[in-house]
Amino acid sequence: METTETPAPIPAEPHVTVGKADTAVGGPPRGRREGTVLNVFSHGMLILWAFMVVMPLLWAVMTSFKDDRSIFDSPWSLPDKLHFENWARAWTDANMSDYFLNTVLVVGGSLVGTLVLGSMAAYVLARFDFPGNRFIYYLFIGGMSFPIMLALVPLFYVVNNMGLLNTIHGLILVYIAYSLPFTVFFLTAFFRSLPTSVAEAAFVDGASHSRTFFQIMLPMAKPGLISVGIFNFLGQWNQYMLPTVLNTDPDKRVLTQGLVQLAASQGYKGDWSGLFAGLVMAMLPVLAAYIVFQRQVVQGLTAGALK
Repeated sequence: METTETPAPIPAEPHVTVGKADTAVGGPPRGRREGTVLNVFSHGMLILWAFMVVMPLLWAVMTSFKDDRSIFDSPWSLPDKLHFENWARAWTDANMSDYFLNTVLVVGGSLVGTLVLGSMAAYVLARFDFPGNRFIYYLFIGGMSFPIMLALVPLFYVVNNMGLLNTIHGLILVYIAYSLPFTVFFLTAFFRSLPTSVAEAAFVDGASHSRTFFQIMLPMAKPGLISVGIFNFLGQWNQYMLPTVLNTDPDKRVLTQGLVQLAASQGYKGDWSGLFAGLVMAMLPVLAAYIVFQRQVVQGLTAGALK
């Protein structure tokens, strides 16, 4: 009977101690190196983008305090002194004060109307199921993709037939209709992300639908309202095409029309310092609104993804 001999065990290799010097020879892992390169590239692009955005704004503000000769002789140098008379001349002589007041009235009224009507429509579309819900929602979506240029001629005749041409309240109604599609689209998604348990508890306690909306759901949607309000404010403040067609009265002009008129009239007189002062006047409210509500805008944009 043959027996199989057990092979001798293979001696274990001696324990090798890896020192810090051995690990340092290989360098950092490949993934860490790639992440460092990506971070450097992304930060470099952000710095370049910030430079491209901030520098024209700073140059416009700096130029508004120069005289006309310094603007052309040394466009990149600091002003020898602050010429505040440029701002006073643009505010009074160029009627920028009247344009500014008209713009505040139009944008303020349209912004309030857009947020109230848009939030009510979005709440109904997001919380209630009824026949035609999806159809109405997609109508608003279609309004976002409809070019405003195609509606200018029929819109002019409609506004004229209603007696609202060259009026502040007529322009407010047009701005509201222009901004509603995006507002409903944005707030519908936001209302869907809010918890339903709070509204159900309010209904159990006997609250009506209107009270639940205005006292409970609307305060909960504050980040979304601020975000869409900032977007509408930017679009309505910088709107030029609609007031040019629907607002031909010189006394009812808004800031964008006033800047074009100022550029056309001052271009022949050479008052470039007044033109830059008027440009900065129109730009400052937009910058101030975004700086003040920057945190709320970010919260409103990310709230739907975090809930």
